[in-house]
Amino acid sequence: MKPIHSRSARAIVVAVAAGSLALTGCSKDSGKNAKDESKSKQDAAAQSKPVAYADAAHSTGPAAEVPGAKPGGSINVYTQSDLTHMDPGQIYVSDAGQFANLLHRKLTNYQEDDKGNLTVVGDIATDAGKTTDGGKTWTYTLKDGIKDEDGNVITSADVRHTIERQYSKVIFDGPSFVQSWLSGSDYRKALPDGPYKGSHLPDSVLSTPDAKTVVFHFGQARPDLPQALAMAGYGIVPAKSDTKEKYDKAPKSLGPYKIAEYKAGKSLKLVKNTNWDPKSDAVRHQYVDGYNFTTTIDPASQTKRLIADQGDAKNAIQFTDSVDTAQMQAVIGNAAVNKRTIKGYQPYVWQLTFNLDRIKDKKIRDAITYAIPNQSMIQADGGKYGGEMAGGLFAPTLPGFDPSYDPFGKLKKPNGDPEKAKKLLEEAGFKKGTKLTYAYSNTPRGQKQMVLIKDALNKIGFDVQAKEIERKSFYEQIGKLKNPFDLYMTGWGQDWSSPSTVVTPVYDGKLVSDGGSNYSHINDEKVNSLIQEALLLQPEAAAKKWEEAHHRIVEEINPAAPVYYSKQIQLFGSNIGGARYSTNSSYIDINRLYLIQP
Repeated sequence: MKPIHSRSARAIVVAVAAGSLALTGCSKDSGKNAKDESKSKQDAAAQSKPVAYADAAHSTGPAAEVPGAKPGGSINVYTQSDLTHMDPGQIYVSDAGQFANLLHRKLTNYQEDDKGNLTVVGDIATDAGKTTDGGKTWTYTLKDGIKDEDGNVITSADVRHTIERQYSKVIFDGPSFVQSWLSGSDYRKALPDGPYKGSHLPDSVLSTPDAKTVVFHFGQARPDLPQALAMAGYGIVPAKSDTKEKYDKAPKSLGPYKIAEYKAGKSLKLVKNTNWDPKSDAVRHQYVDGYNFTTTIDPASQTKRLIADQGDAKNAIQFTDSVDTAQMQAVIGNAAVNKRTIKGYQPYVWQLTFNLDRIKDKKIRDAITYAIPNQSMIQADGGKYGGEMAGGLFAPTLPGFDPSYDPFGKLKKPNGDPEKAKKLLEEAGFKKGTKLTYAYSNTPRGQKQMVLIKDALNKIGFDVQAKEIERKSFYEQIGKLKNPFDLYMTGWGQDWSSPSTVVTPVYDGKLVSDGGSNYSHINDEKVNSLIQEALLLQPEAAAKKWEEAHHRIVEEINPAAPVYYSKQIQLFGSNIGGARYSTNSSYIDINRLYLIQP
């Protein structure tokens, strides 16, 4: 998943049985002496515990009450720009994923306990799914009385429509796991117009024998399907409400809140969806009356307001932005402010991605990788509270993470090796003054990264041309195959804790396409072959293949230079109750918030 920076630390259950799997202080203003509460790789590893698939008993609502929760009032949401998308089919970036928790429902969802352990439960389905043949066929039964915000009952036809619309060109920015599992990597050819001209996938692929039943038929076992269907990108879109491209601005809600008012580039107001039934939902709550988004507040202003904790800020949260790095000490060093933070190790790896269609010489790519000042970039993003040095492209939240893997020697030379970079450039016949176009997001983080990258690469002889892109459309722009950029900073986090959700969407050459997540356009025959081999193996055996693919990608091709593993620290107002870090969203747990004094 792409952060805004997605997608979350989740570990898979190895066995798939017949039927559903059962649920198995520091002193005030003492900045110099503040306790180190930054998260470590050990904390990251703790987020990679196995996930259970729940039965109907554990998928029934209402969700367990949050201790002390009260109804009433509205929460103010601070964010620096519009959401990337509101159409669930387009959601593959983390800000929209966080928003989806409030509006959209899926066949399955994640239930999270106080220790961050995750369980897949039925969302609009009665359970996490049933399989009778080891994972090739999955059957879902819909709960009774699930309605959209207009009171329309959701049927299996709406689920079919939701899956089939993702085959159309209307959807270009969402996940492709389920579609490609059903119809192959060229899945769009199987239903090029989606369901919009009356065609459907054959019943041998996706069947709806009655209004309450949906059956997925795969050519090989897909034990991860319950986790894939829990992604925001598979949120239900009612067939009669689908307005194609326009749906992205006015989606219909099945969740606890719905859109009451949207002013592009300014604000978004959510109010209670009276057709949401808490008895059908094992995850969400509807404690507050609504959410008032202001989409014009940069992280520095957010942090300043929340530190002051006056007026409306007492009822406010940071949505997916983080504490401003320049004000980090004012937050960490003040006990009263620090207790109003959530902290966690995210699944994202920040990487400097090369457009392989434009930077074709590996020595040039390696030189740039050696020249990157990793530690300075971490420092600019919050220091030890913002990230940790990356040796490879697999995050510490993945099972089997190797902390010693460091092929570019960044642990010994954390701010790079410009002399080695210059030597590689000389061997490549590099001409001093060669222009490089670096695309960056117009966020405080993106701007700081741009300055550091530009300075480091200019020093080894490049002439870096920086091109600013609006935050909400950044991934859309760099996702174009014919984009005019040589370099861009991207972040990726696993969709669940399997290397398959990193290697496949980002480095599989068969998935090079407009709107795809293979931003480097890597298409290596050996990597493609390793991916296909790994996908056919059980997790333990597959892990070795994924690691082999990882090493080839990083060491022999280098489509993206590892920079740092991401962490999160966010602030909330003193009147916000129920706040905790979510290992599912990698942000504040939006599903359980309330106002202490409504």
